[in-house]
Amino acid sequence: MKKFKIAGIRLTSILTNVIIIAMLAIVAVTSFSGYNSIFAFSGDVEAPYYRGESTRNEVALMINVYWGTEFIEPMLEVMKKYGVKCTFFVGGSWVDDNNDLLKKIIDEGHEIGNHGYFHKDHKKLSLEGNLSEIKATNSLVLAVSGYSIKLFAPPSGSFGESTLKAAKSLDMTVIMWSKDTIDWRDKDASLVYQRATKNVSAGDMILAHPTKHTLEALPDIFQYYSSQGLQAVTVSQIIQKNNV
Repeated sequence: MKKFKIAGIRLTSILTNVIIIAMLAIVAVTSFSGYNSIFAFSGDVEAPYYRGESTRNEVALMINVYWGTEFIEPMLEVMKKYGVKCTFFVGGSWVDDNNDLLKKIIDEGHEIGNHGYFHKDHKKLSLEGNLSEIKATNSLVLAVSGYSIKLFAPPSGSFGESTLKAAKSLDMTVIMWSKDTIDWRDKDASLVYQRATKNVSAGDMILAHPTKHTLEALPDIFQYYSSQGLQAVTVSQIIQKNNV
């Protein structure tokens, strides 16, 4: 009986190890492909991107914008100084109050993405609710600037199949991230720098926001990327999709 128990324990251990190895393999495939392969979606949607093309020495900095307006112009100056282009995912309600600044971001050569209109939880929204939030922001940006948005970053990274269906019906791509500075929570420039640079590699998409400490960290972040032979580009460029 004792031997039987030991064998059972060993069998359980072997099965556990097999499961762990299988999961690691899935994660590895996901990391290289740039897609969220872990979750199963129906065939009529495109899985979101968590990272970009890793065969070129490029990374993408994503700036989600609903607040922090006062830091955006100084951030644009830093980006210009270092020859960097980024993608600004804007909230529709922010655009409504900041038409001129939106146009300045575009005039500086940066990419604009959609971040919803009222920062809702898109996983909880119906297909119609997702469409309403995304289309309202697209329409406003187009009316204000003539810019046609092709990328959607769901607020808080929350999305469901209805979100993916809505995006596909609008010929848009859903974007997540591979590194998060968590600058909205931890107001520390050194932490922002660490999270934006630690183990960074080609294909990474780094999430940030317009904050004082992010602004302070940007020069060091861009200098570090340069020292590693990495160029900061737009999300569309790193995932090899045109946004015109």
